[in-house]
Amino acid sequence: MGNIPVLKSGEIVAILKRMGFAEIRQRGSHKQFRDKKGRGTTVPFHSGRDISPLLLRQIAKDIGVTVEELISYR
Repeated sequence: MGNIPVLKSGEIVAILKRMGFAEIRQRGSHKQFRDKKGRGTTVPFHSGRDISPLLLRQIAKDIGVTVEELISYR
């Protein structure tokens, strides 16, 4: 497994939108995204905090892709 980058929440949102996901709701500082296939995930938006490699791996798992596939949409 390669080196997993630390990304900003906005970068994750841009990646998800390129993959066909749309924001369906927001609850507090967490935005939920879903695509037409029904896959979904939640992205936290905490000011001054990045998305850790561990959380990036969980987001990829939620939507059924590898981390490498996810970051290839950057």
